[in-house]
Amino acid sequence: MLAWYTELSPGKRKAFWGAYAGWGLDAMDVQVFSFLVPSLIAAWGMTRTDAGLLGTSALIFSALGGWLGGILSDRVGRVRTMQITILWYSLFTLLSGFTRDFDQLLVARSLQGIGFGGEWAAGAVLVGEIVRPANRGKTVGCLGSSYALGWGVAAIMASLVLAFAPAAFAWRIVFWIGVTPALLVLFIRRFVEEPQVFQRAKSAEMIGRPRVSTLAIFQPPFFRRTALACVLSIGLQGAVVTLLTWLPTYLKMGRGLSVSAGGAYVAVVTAGAFFGYIINGYLSDNWGRRRCLIAFCAACYVVILAYTYIPLGNTAMLLLGFPLGFFALGNFGSLAPYLTELFPTEIRATGQGFSNSVGRCIGGGFVAAAGILSEHIPLGEAVGLLALGGYAIAAVAVILLPETNGSVLTSLTAGETPELAPVKTPELAPVR
Repeated sequence: MLAWYTELSPGKRKAFWGAYAGWGLDAMDVQVFSFLVPSLIAAWGMTRTDAGLLGTSALIFSALGGWLGGILSDRVGRVRTMQITILWYSLFTLLSGFTRDFDQLLVARSLQGIGFGGEWAAGAVLVGEIVRPANRGKTVGCLGSSYALGWGVAAIMASLVLAFAPAAFAWRIVFWIGVTPALLVLFIRRFVEEPQVFQRAKSAEMIGRPRVSTLAIFQPPFFRRTALACVLSIGLQGAVVTLLTWLPTYLKMGRGLSVSAGGAYVAVVTAGAFFGYIINGYLSDNWGRRRCLIAFCAACYVVILAYTYIPLGNTAMLLLGFPLGFFALGNFGSLAPYLTELFPTEIRATGQGFSNSVGRCIGGGFVAAAGILSEHIPLGEAVGLLALGGYAIAAVAVILLPETNGSVLTSLTAGETPELAPVKTPELAPVR
């Protein structure tokens, strides 16, 4: 099962772990906010609508960051962009702990989102470009498991600090700890190199081949893929960020759980997400990206209906937390390699960053919508309604997109022409 890793050169392994740590710490800094919502409501008298706006603002600005980060990755390199964006989101997470009112926190969270979105785009393309096609789903799926670990670290850290630190300062301390990812830049700067496919494309530009415009993703023959990739991302991002942002609050206020009990539920969801990312990545290499995404979206429907609409006991909810994390977050084990394969090298990060960013921006509106809707119906039902709608949108986009599993990454400036027609999933050797 680890053949994909053993065949990587030492340099590529360092690139994988650099991106893995970057994604995990990225998730920690962003998701820690969801555990602080009850404390902020108590400290500042915020409404759920205010809390939803804070969550949405970071996601909207992460959309801007993802697009800018993608453009920067295609121009100056994936590795350099990772360094810049990690330093950016670490700084504004630290500054969030010094805010004195809602407006200041809104600004800090919004600016943090720029780095969050840019780092995802750079890391996803970096790892997608260092492995051979037959292993891309496995590798990027394992990379995605870092998000589950980051969320788990955020849950543990927030639970401990909120339990033992003075209530007036606890939420600030949690934000201050978020500056630690900045140390990762030292490792990336020393050990991680640009992928060879990117270096070849840059070499082709240097010998006189014309540079591909950033706006090519909005022009034929790429426009249709860009549009559908955006719709797919909107559905998946909208569903997941709604669940992640409101789940701790739902468990505490809707189910009356303590911070420690809510932490146990989150831990189970996180464990499911960890394995979901990895298994989804393996399945997508064998089943194909489209089939795997549709199967996981269908499973999400069943689990979310049970989790948010059926009045279950605490034990049943705890058990359902594992498949909730497994399917809802596991979907992204297919999404990242799928987006990587849809675009050629010169606009790969731009296309992937833009489509994922549009998903975050519009999908982030689901978070605010859940807060507004919960003023009229129970919070659990509001979250479930929006999440189910998101998965329906994603499934439609998948049906209209081509299968890309097994695609060789192409470069326009190197004289390679991407195959834009739907391709059949290749027969892959059994995973050993």
